Amino acid sequence: MMQVYQRKRRRPVAEINVVPYIDVMLVLLIIFMVTAPIVSQGVKVDLPSAQAEALPADSKPPLVASIDAVGEYFLNDGDGPASSPKTLEEITIEVAAIIELEPERPVVIKGDKNIPYDRVIQLMATLQAAGVPSVGLMTESPEAN
Repeated sequence: MMQVYQRKRRRPVAEINVVPYIDVMLVLLIIFMVTAPIVSQGVKVDLPSAQAEALPADSKPPLVASIDAVGEYFLNDGDGPASSPKTLEEITIEVAAIIELEPERPVVIKGDKNIPYDRVIQLMATLQAAGVPSVGLMTESPEAN
């Protein structure tokens, strides 16, 4: 007698191998983690969402970092007029010392309207490096013009 053997029929596997997809996602995650700090370089500035108001009368006198029309930097700590131009390194040292003694002291930048924007950004980065948590921008009221 002859025996007939039947083959086992293989069913198609209805599974997807997700290991390659996980590998690709991990590579993309690493790429984004490495590039994110590079892309987000900038200076943090607290901008008001409404019309600007003057500093309260009972607050400490602000530390004013100024840039004149020529592009020279000055620092006025409220004790008198700013006398001589300073370098960014000198401003960093002086502001760091003042902020260490008075961390709640407001800091504002007063810049001439005709100077390049780059000079203001350099000053803001210098103040941030000195430990200033937030910087205000001094403006002139529209009625004064």
